[in-house]
Amino acid sequence: MKKETIFLASDHAGFKVKQNIKKFLDRKKISYHDLGPKEYIANDDYPDYAFKVASRVARNKNYKGILVCGSGIGMVIAANKVKGIRAVAAYDKYSAKFSKSHNDSNVLCLRAKNFPFRRTKKILSTWLNTRFSEEDRHNHRIKKIWDYEK
Repeated sequence: MKKETIFLASDHAGFKVKQNIKKFLDRKKISYHDLGPKEYIANDDYPDYAFKVASRVARNKNYKGILVCGSGIGMVIAANKVKGIRAVAAYDKYSAKFSKSHNDSNVLCLRAKNFPFRRTKKILSTWLNTRFSEEDRHNHRIKKIWDYEK
């Protein structure tokens, strides 16, 4: 199996959490590409980063994305505008696991505000370690999404 490439980005609200995620990924020896911002920008806009990450992820099935904003929701909405993206906002291990095993999510959007990083780490670990089930019923449903996108 080909190794996945992870693209990572945040807006101003998620910048600190993104920096912590990078440390977490480094400790786990998981490679990633930080698509920005490289430094805190108080008035940046989440769609810019969501589109940047989602566009890269959409180009190759071995690419995955992680996006962080205040609620995680803005990033989900923007990323899902890119054809081929199945972005999710996961707030617990259950939603992280099933978004990957049943829905083959390829972008994980995380909440930065009022959310402890220890929970973020559990969500990240679960999402990164869960594989798509490849069950016919799930393949069938994802194919319906692809067909609709065309």
